[in-house]
Amino acid sequence: MARLAEERNFFVAASVLNHVRYWGYLAGKLAIAGGIASGMLAAINHFWPPAPLVFNTRPPRFVFDLLYTSVMGLLFLFTVGLIYLCILDQRYRCRVCLRRLRMPVETGSWGRMLFLGRPRMEYICPYGHGTLNVEELQISGLENPEWTAHADMWEELVSTSRDSKNDR
Repeated sequence: MARLAEERNFFVAASVLNHVRYWGYLAGKLAIAGGIASGMLAAINHFWPPAPLVFNTRPPRFVFDLLYTSVMGLLFLFTVGLIYLCILDQRYRCRVCLRRLRMPVETGSWGRMLFLGRPRMEYICPYGHGTLNVEELQISGLENPEWTAHADMWEELVSTSRDSKNDR
């Protein structure tokens, strides 16, 4: 009984480690994107000429300088784009090994929806940790992709091919 509890605790700890690794990788990418954006902001502020004195005070550059405000708007768009790319990249990574998911396979059909289901794109981890099913068309709003974990998908495929060879 104690051994079963130890094994269960080991698998729970491994699952928690995978989740922490997955979300920690995203946090690291977001931190790097934030560092790039803040470095660009510091460089722009350092090399931008100061505003002229008006009644012994310098007005803020953001509202009164049109070119500076435009550059800050472009920097904001660049930063939002970096964050979007970080999240998009994370979406198509394996939840266990953090490698990019490969081998997109189209499944389903609108013409044969009752037999095959709605069209979706299925991505597979190259090491067999799982598959990610992404809906092709988002009809009722944004639907989260469905991650299906596998113990060892390639072992299952190899064992079925061995069984078919043994049947001959």
